[in-house]
Amino acid sequence: MKILILGAGQVGSTVAESLVGEANDITIVDSDGEKLRLLQDRLDLRTVVGNAAHPSTLEQAGIKDADMLLAVTQSDEVNLVACKLAASLYNTPTRIARIRAADYLNREDIFNSDNFCVDFSICPEQILTEYIVKLIEFPEALQVQKFSQGKASLAAVRAYRGGPLVGQPLSFLRTDMPHVEARVAAIFRQDRPLIPEGDTVIEDGDEVFFIAATENIRSVLKEMRRMDKPVKRVAIVGGGNIGLRLAKAIENDYQVKLIEFNKKACERLASQLAHTLVLNGDGTDEKLMQQEHIGEVDVFCALTNDDENNIMSALLAKQAGARKVIALINRGAYVDLLQGGKIDIALSPAQITIGSLLAYVRQGDVAAVHSLRRGAAEALEVIAHGDRESSQVVGRRIEDIDLPKGATIGAVVRNHEVVIAHHDTAIEAEDHVIVFVVDKKMLKKVEKLFQVKLGFF
Repeated sequence: MKILILGAGQVGSTVAESLVGEANDITIVDSDGEKLRLLQDRLDLRTVVGNAAHPSTLEQAGIKDADMLLAVTQSDEVNLVACKLAASLYNTPTRIARIRAADYLNREDIFNSDNFCVDFSICPEQILTEYIVKLIEFPEALQVQKFSQGKASLAAVRAYRGGPLVGQPLSFLRTDMPHVEARVAAIFRQDRPLIPEGDTVIEDGDEVFFIAATENIRSVLKEMRRMDKPVKRVAIVGGGNIGLRLAKAIENDYQVKLIEFNKKACERLASQLAHTLVLNGDGTDEKLMQQEHIGEVDVFCALTNDDENNIMSALLAKQAGARKVIALINRGAYVDLLQGGKIDIALSPAQITIGSLLAYVRQGDVAAVHSLRRGAAEALEVIAHGDRESSQVVGRRIEDIDLPKGATIGAVVRNHEVVIAHHDTAIEAEDHVIVFVVDKKMLKKVEKLFQVKLGFF
């Protein structure tokens, strides 16, 4: 697929890095030549320096024969104009825009074919906010992702000594919880993937990914580790786009404190938040931490634009006694170093956002994609089409499907009901099949498996 990416920031460069390794033809445009030079030094892609909203720049980048345009610059207006030009002048098949302003996001008619011709809009800040809300709702989890309009969920948890399933084979899960259906899709032990079998024993420290109906997630989490007390108190450092969105999303359900360094910003935040205590101060100030009893909060979120400040404030909060600390980290190298240490969860905004884009890149009818373990693995929701003659999956039991090594079918959503996959589960037409892929090299084979023979149409 020929993909044109506008913007070489965190989102654009992460998307490019993910897609280059999948045999896509990538061109990336940015006005900053130095950013592009650094990208070209480490990735096999083409770069063009220029204004992404100018037709001459788009033509130089190859818009005339591009299959997809990803407009992810920092400017909403540039992204909208680029999509309009791509549709009107060059008939680009798929156009995706990054949009941050609520004024645009609240007006769906702005994106339709009569206006800016945007097929799909993404707001990284909103995606990230929803992600953090889930982590607060399930404080034991490292990651929680939804499928099929929230009917099924994939959760990751680190198994700790003392959990009922730790030290037991996976077959014990069905014995211990006969009333709850769940499937362990993958286990990562010391960063190496294990394909789970019935006799696989969960060990202390394993990162376990499981799929269940959303209403059963909490019950399965109890099997993996000792349950934490419900979250009551949340502290947020940073009142920018993400900090404000998060406070608004949770202030009716939790006791929320928001610490912001800029005094004018504090006044603005206080006027926009009804039940959040807004404090003017430095999130790395130990004295302020003590005064505000940060050591007693259940979840601490460091969400400023500065990686180092987020790391320091999260470490101080953990040292003070905060139960769970989350830090927003833009640099990928930092995320890998910090995740699972003193900082419970290091969030990469670009990695969390990328799943929304990947659903449009994957071949076949893909309803959702979630990037897992900082891009190393993926979970896909693929809709099965066809019949036994035209499809390699429809009408077949899972044990008879030629899944590539490293791919697991975890669940099927059929007629709004979640069916946890077993070896004898048969796939039917129009099933939403949730596939976990621990090795991204296998993605093309998984996509091909779900493609329907041309004769079917």
